[in-house]
Amino acid sequence: MTNRKLQHPNIREHLKKYRKDLPWIIIKELFMIAISTIPYALTVNQLLVPHAIVGGGVTGLCEIIYFATDTFVPIWFSSAGINIILLVLAAVTVGKSYALRTVWGVLWLTIWLKVIPIAQIPLLTDSFMAVVVGGLFTGCFLGICFLNNGSTGGTDIVAMIVNKYRHFPIGRALLIADMTIISSAFFLPTIQAAGTQGAIEKILFGLTYTFMSSTAVDWVMNRMRQSVQFMIFTQKPDEIAEAIITQAHRGCTFLDAEGGYYKQPMKVVTTIARSYESATIFRLVRAIDPNAFVSQSQVRGVFGQGFDPMANGK
Repeated sequence: MTNRKLQHPNIREHLKKYRKDLPWIIIKELFMIAISTIPYALTVNQLLVPHAIVGGGVTGLCEIIYFATDTFVPIWFSSAGINIILLVLAAVTVGKSYALRTVWGVLWLTIWLKVIPIAQIPLLTDSFMAVVVGGLFTGCFLGICFLNNGSTGGTDIVAMIVNKYRHFPIGRALLIADMTIISSAFFLPTIQAAGTQGAIEKILFGLTYTFMSSTAVDWVMNRMRQSVQFMIFTQKPDEIAEAIITQAHRGCTFLDAEGGYYKQPMKVVTTIARSYESATIFRLVRAIDPNAFVSQSQVRGVFGQGFDPMANGK
């Protein structure tokens, strides 16, 4: 579908404005990805590490390496090394486009982990408040990162690879990976120094942090995880359908309709897309027909080509 030639004679002219704005949109997204990784690094270096609390993901694994080597291996260094390996795997399996955006997020996360110092005294002295506030803080900004088509790498890459070949739910894969990493911190000398009860509390704090972070991400990213259906009433249905197919890479269907007032026949363009693709479709419609009437509604489940496998719908 990406190689499909533009068939409508006027489509190139209509898409000029969209393509003119596209570089600025990409620059804005890259800027937001870079900024949104700051709270993640801030939470790790200023809240989690000073409290000896291990979070989930690759950063949590890097914390374990940091504590196990008695702070000899910096978190930013091991994070960069592990993510480079995972990014190579992602480029080979998932695709280069996903890997390139992830490189940008990983790069800035590594920079902030190095630039922001590890606090000797945590910003919040109460461990429970540290994981709750840190989890919400991190999750909200990671949601912003994801909404701008970014990623911080880590176990997200592992989950994407597993899902590609096994259709294993990404959320479940992330949960298993995070729980394994956090639970393994129980055996660290730094954690054991707090006693058995204290070590268990730190594990529970790590699980609480992960829960709060994932909840905040879901809250911010709710529309990204769902699919939406568009019904586009326009005088230029062919051009809009062509643009959606060639630029957003989504299929379209024409519905025959008749205006209730003027009784004029018309075509309605309908398409289903992921929620995070909504902005792209709106930009395409606005560039071609600013007077179009667009209805967008959430879809509970979409199964088939380009969406979830049919097996998940049973």
